[in-house]
Amino acid sequence: MENLTDLTTIRTLCEKYGFTLAKGFGQNFIVNAGICPKICEAAGIDKTTNVLEIGPGFGTLTQQLALRAKKVVAIEVDTRLLPVLEETLAEHDNVTIVNQDVLQCDLAALITQEFGGGPVTVCANLPYYITSPILMKLLEDRLPITSITAMVQKEAADRICAAPGTRASGAISYATHYYAAPAIRFTVQPGSFYPPPKVTSAVIQLTLHAMPPLAAHPVREKRLFALVRASFSQRRKTLINAASAGLAMPKQALQAALQTTGLAPLARPEQLTLEQYIALEQALWPEE
Repeated sequence: MENLTDLTTIRTLCEKYGFTLAKGFGQNFIVNAGICPKICEAAGIDKTTNVLEIGPGFGTLTQQLALRAKKVVAIEVDTRLLPVLEETLAEHDNVTIVNQDVLQCDLAALITQEFGGGPVTVCANLPYYITSPILMKLLEDRLPITSITAMVQKEAADRICAAPGTRASGAISYATHYYAAPAIRFTVQPGSFYPPPKVTSAVIQLTLHAMPPLAAHPVREKRLFALVRASFSQRRKTLINAASAGLAMPKQALQAALQTTGLAPLARPEQLTLEQYIALEQALWPEE
């Protein structure tokens, strides 16, 4: 098995396949040999686990997943990496590479085709520039995923895992807590990558709830997150002003809903808990 954390090996593969790193794909490869086994351990991967990986790169994490998991399906958008992965993963017969853009992929169909419908664990070193869209797709598509363990930018990890109702929280915080129990497992320094990024990274884990609060009410769920996103669209403004502009809704309606739910009229978006946003959504759009 090739040592894909060895810089000489990486450079040899790059030269052999004429591969150059693409900034547009946010490509940084792990060169710290202890990181990928630690990610697998955090994810709880064993021989009963079906794993969906996103962005395998040269296959550094994929190799470690393959050694531990029942089956690994890795989604890679960069066609230039396909021959590289064919070589680096040649000895692992429990790995399938899918050449697609994860944001355009029908993940439900893929999971049914490759895993018989789940359950599935997601484990990935996510491209930092599209971390939030990928996470939201994984959460909102209602897939048979039990947990998501992912390397992300430390700043993003802090926001994703921040408790709703705190100054550090943002719209993504409410979404992750709605769908899952998020936690930061460990941090990773820039020197663990080639080339080294300018930021510290962190491995997060989202353990998905069996049933989110409004799962039986998809319309309410959609409106809830429209409300949250609108509220955080102009963070320096009060919730009334930001949500009114974002939802094209009269301020009077928001004022009345805040009063109904016992919330302060000058409340800011980050001051509400997830439960208070749910109550506010119900006050704004009462069931007929």
